[in-house]
Amino acid sequence: MRHDAQADFEGIYKEYYKRIFAFLHRLTGDWHTAEELTQETFFQAFRSMGGFRGECELFTWLASIAKNVFYRHLRRKRLQPDAIAPGAVADAWLENLADDADTPAEHAERAEICRAVRELVRTLPPNYRDVVMLRIYAGLPFAQVAAALGIREGSAKVLYFRAKEKLAAQLREQLGENAPCDKEKYDG
Repeated sequence: MRHDAQADFEGIYKEYYKRIFAFLHRLTGDWHTAEELTQETFFQAFRSMGGFRGECELFTWLASIAKNVFYRHLRRKRLQPDAIAPGAVADAWLENLADDADTPAEHAERAEICRAVRELVRTLPPNYRDVVMLRIYAGLPFAQVAAALGIREGSAKVLYFRAKEKLAAQLREQLGENAPCDKEKYDG
């Protein structure tokens, strides 16, 4: 690789490292595993840089590589996709409900909701889970989620909406009126 191309990639690494690490850390819940998978992601990106056609944003391409690296890690460890970090989806789901003045009762309620969401996410079909991962964990807009998964933007929105509706319905069933399913709080 030429020196200027290597310098360009170093710039990409410095610019996107924190975001890719944060994405993988939210998935794994483990700093060391996230670090290892982030390094693997950039190694794979470095090897594949010539194949990047610019059809999506660079972060979208990197997040897609990171998702694949994460799934390879799960297969290698013989884990299921439900090995996603405990509480990661629940934390993202409940982000808008956070309050600095949580009482012990509110804290206990949030813990119960987190447990319920964690269990329910395990029941999501893989295509729903992929969209949720990229939308919530990586913070990608729907256009970038679609590009990363090789689907249309409308399909990404539909899958996300269906996943959200499925989770909300199951939460209402399990938790009744305590379920955090107020549609105004979740803009998608």
